[in-house]
Amino acid sequence: MNIASKTLLITGIDNFIGLRAAELALERGLKVRGLQTSGKREKNTTNLDADLLIGNITDVNIAQKACQGVDIVFHAEQLSEESGDINKFREINVVGTLNMAKAAKDAGVKIFVHLSSVLVYGFNYPNQVTESGLLSGENNPYCQTKIEAESALLKLNSPPDFNIIIIRAGDVYGPGSIPWVVRPLLLMRQNFFAYANDGKGVSNHLYIDNLIEALFLAVEKEPSGEIFNITDGQETSWKEYFAHLAAIEGLATFMSLPKDELKLLLQVRRQGQKLLRKKADILPESLDFITRPYAYSITKAKTILGYQPKIDLKEGMLRTHEWLKKTDIQELI
Repeated sequence: MNIASKTLLITGIDNFIGLRAAELALERGLKVRGLQTSGKREKNTTNLDADLLIGNITDVNIAQKACQGVDIVFHAEQLSEESGDINKFREINVVGTLNMAKAAKDAGVKIFVHLSSVLVYGFNYPNQVTESGLLSGENNPYCQTKIEAESALLKLNSPPDFNIIIIRAGDVYGPGSIPWVVRPLLLMRQNFFAYANDGKGVSNHLYIDNLIEALFLAVEKEPSGEIFNITDGQETSWKEYFAHLAAIEGLATFMSLPKDELKLLLQVRRQGQKLLRKKADILPESLDFITRPYAYSITKAKTILGYQPKIDLKEGMLRTHEWLKKTDIQELI
């Protein structure tokens, strides 16, 4: 599809990924409409030249209204916490996703790009796992509901009129990233950060602009019904990734603890915060996310989409550092 002058709907436009997608889409000449859940976060989108709607993706009427006159949908709204009630995850990640896709199909939208995650493979998977690899919910609500959403969406795919494309994103970092920039930095500043298992394993980092570039490539190529792993394509250890993050703020290196021991400490911390009626700043389950062992293959994206990640970890961290110098990240939590 030639995207010039097309209308793009972005769900979750006020969130980290949705906001950057909107900015880059506008630079490319697309007309942008955004759907955001809460009006309280409107300041994120104040300067966007976009048509903004406020409402929940589970609302049938809102979904229908948002999709009218739209050519492309980028569905970025999701519940992406490390743990919690699976029914809440399912309501947003599955029911809400299907609601938006059905509304898009009924409205005549041509392309529906769904933001999924490499976490559909679970926490233990073979090295260079491809899109045809075994999926595993790992008894984790995020992993499980992202799997369910993909399966349900693909049943709606009906080319050439309605084309579903699924992007399994890696660990998306950059300005505004809560899990991979803000939260670990806040823990580092409190001297409460430690490597699990000496930071072994592979961080499949993905700079935000590389992700959005893959999105545009998918829209232009229109590979209907296809799924793509998208990362920066670098095999960076978890220790190296977090060392890069610490270095941009001049923070010291950190100690390492066995994963099980560190998980126990986080359980104690969570109980203490619960007694003080504070929201837990890090969950024990997060360690499963930062001890994944291997890299994911992005060969399919390179071959079919022509995807080549342009921003490496060094450049991505430099850009993140510039953002950090003018941002109070404490306010983002």
